[in-house]
Amino acid sequence: MTATGLNSMSRGAGVVRESQGDVEATLKAATERWKPDLLDLSHAIHADPELGGQEFRAVKRVRRLLRTAGFRFDNRQPLQATAFSASYGSGELVVALCVEYDALPDIGHACGHNVNAASAVGAALALAAVADELGITVKVLGTPAEETTGGKVNLIEEGFFEDVSLAMMVHAGGGDVVGGSSLAMSMWDVLFEGRPAHAAAAPMEGVNALDALVVAQTAIALARQQLPTASIVSLIVTEGGSAVNVIPERARASVEMRAPSIEKLRIIQDKVRRCLEAGAHASGCTLQVTPTGNDYAELRQDPFLSHAYRAAMTAIGRDVSFNAEPVASTDMGNVSQLVPSIHPIVGYDVRGAAHHTAEFAAFGASASADKAVLDAAFGLAAAASATALDPEERSRLLTRTSA
Repeated sequence: MTATGLNSMSRGAGVVRESQGDVEATLKAATERWKPDLLDLSHAIHADPELGGQEFRAVKRVRRLLRTAGFRFDNRQPLQATAFSASYGSGELVVALCVEYDALPDIGHACGHNVNAASAVGAALALAAVADELGITVKVLGTPAEETTGGKVNLIEEGFFEDVSLAMMVHAGGGDVVGGSSLAMSMWDVLFEGRPAHAAAAPMEGVNALDALVVAQTAIALARQQLPTASIVSLIVTEGGSAVNVIPERARASVEMRAPSIEKLRIIQDKVRRCLEAGAHASGCTLQVTPTGNDYAELRQDPFLSHAYRAAMTAIGRDVSFNAEPVASTDMGNVSQLVPSIHPIVGYDVRGAAHHTAEFAAFGASASADKAVLDAAFGLAAAASATALDPEERSRLLTRTSA
């Protein structure tokens, strides 16, 4: 981050180059102004969890707050029922805030998406206060179903990131981390179909779909030794027959594959598919493989944005570590392959509870989580403003979107 970017007061491209200190003071004031609304939003989403693609009440709450703050809802809206696009300002540098709000079955917001949502909205509201001075457009994208089908991928395919210069969000966690990656991931539903028969009177008349699945599962287990390093393949049987004295006509399974990169994920997919085909061939069954949602790419966090975010969070007293190790999987990875992005983890006290547990969900509306919402909102906004004020970084991002 150059001193010129932080302190220049020169005019360029219609933008008044204010000091980063002045801008951050405005961001802090805006975050404080919207504090009650942001915490109400986080608490309301936490108390009223909705599954991916069904987050209608969460979207209504987010839209209401954005509308109150003067955001306009763009003429073209996403096809997903619980996605949206809203904007503030008209600057050439477009800053996208991705808002997640889906929960998990039975255990609610056990991944902290209420914190994710409120912090992204908070960053958008803070940036709106300096949009004209920084020459930016603040774009808020409602991104449903991160836990399941990957709504951000649909938004990419529909073109909602084409004008975006940089994209941002934070994810709830037990500590403050930036710079991390994620694993590429895909999920399949698998169906083998054979022919039923009486298991004792006429077993030779049957075509055993469960046999097909057992052969496939065994082949996958043996293939793991030859998979790329750090690959993960998980499989569960979801249907294996209806009665012990009937040759199973159908067998179903869910397969999840993860890898350090999308390229290595393709290798795994090819090998797993051949294992499934082996089960079908050996048993005489038919095979149907159906992707469950979109494939997730690995996360790439932009170095400048990462350092700017860490500097801002450190300045307000948070201890943010750098860790490049991959953690879980996210459709923000797909965004980061296309647009310079950050997806840091903002921490609050969860007493050691792990993501995707009821214990983690219990802390989502605590005082510590509330502080994380406000701090992360400021951190994201400060990172975006530092980028907008830095001539080299601004040029880099505008060159990318104009290419």
